[in-house]
Amino acid sequence: MAELAQVLRPLLPTDNPRVLVDASTGDDAAVYRLSDERALVVTVDFFSPVVDDPVDFGRIAGANALSDLYAMGARPLFALNLFAFPRAHLDSGVPEGILEGGRQVADEAGVPILGGHSIDDPEPKYGMVAIGEAHPDRLIKNSTARPGDVLILTKPLGIGVITTALKADAAPPSVIARSVAVMTTLNRGAAEVMAAEEVRTGTDVTGFGLLGHLRVMCRASGVAATVRADSVPILEGARPLAEAGHVPGGTRRNSRDLDPDLEVASAVDPVTRLLLCDAQTSGGMLMAVPPLRVDRVLTALKNRAPAAVRIGELREGPAGHIRVE
Repeated sequence: MAELAQVLRPLLPTDNPRVLVDASTGDDAAVYRLSDERALVVTVDFFSPVVDDPVDFGRIAGANALSDLYAMGARPLFALNLFAFPRAHLDSGVPEGILEGGRQVADEAGVPILGGHSIDDPEPKYGMVAIGEAHPDRLIKNSTARPGDVLILTKPLGIGVITTALKADAAPPSVIARSVAVMTTLNRGAAEVMAAEEVRTGTDVTGFGLLGHLRVMCRASGVAATVRADSVPILEGARPLAEAGHVPGGTRRNSRDLDPDLEVASAVDPVTRLLLCDAQTSGGMLMAVPPLRVDRVLTALKNRAPAAVRIGELREGPAGHIRVE
């Protein structure tokens, strides 16, 4: 991922005055001001299957794409499908299942799918262009955190480990079912709580893992962070699978990439470190909450994102530095 970011760097930044958020801060979506009251929020995401069931894959990919809008505090307006599939297998019934899954999660979010684009590809891929709207002054960004803000995470980690084990037929059905439930849960509830409580800093946890996305937030905001490993929720079954070696390559790359900015206490074992770096699909919201609002936010999240917990805080220090205790 870091290598791809370097390739894209010549495109950044832009000096267009209507651009409120571009890719220079590593935020979740692009934001373009339409007026003093309205801003367009746009994102795109697609990937190859992480589960075997076509409908579940479609639901996961759709929830993952919409998550970027929720992470920016935007109201989703509509979506476009992005679909790659081998032409020789179009009559297998799988394409219909994938697209049906995407439709189901879009319906749940109240978002019409207005079209899309498809290509002939030997490896199936699916995702969405998701378009939303927000007030320019009420955006949730990853660049506005302050020392003392409390870190709250709304979904457990371990999805990358579990989906990797699934490919090796090593993940128990109950563990797969729980991970699918997590991946297909929209982050809408958490985003609504953030908006209601005027929390203005957050991001969703996806391919860079918890610590990777936290580092992006810290760098963009000019702060450091402390994470308490025993407070971070982990999906049941993920740890033994990681101990058995079912760790995705992306997770290992995340861990290596974090080395220059990561300080890990000796009491934190190597498997825990990997899980904190685990590449997620349709993960939860990571929010930085001012201390006086923490109790209200956690209370509000009990009914909207019941797995939400406090996992650490931000502090003064080198931008992007993370201490794991």
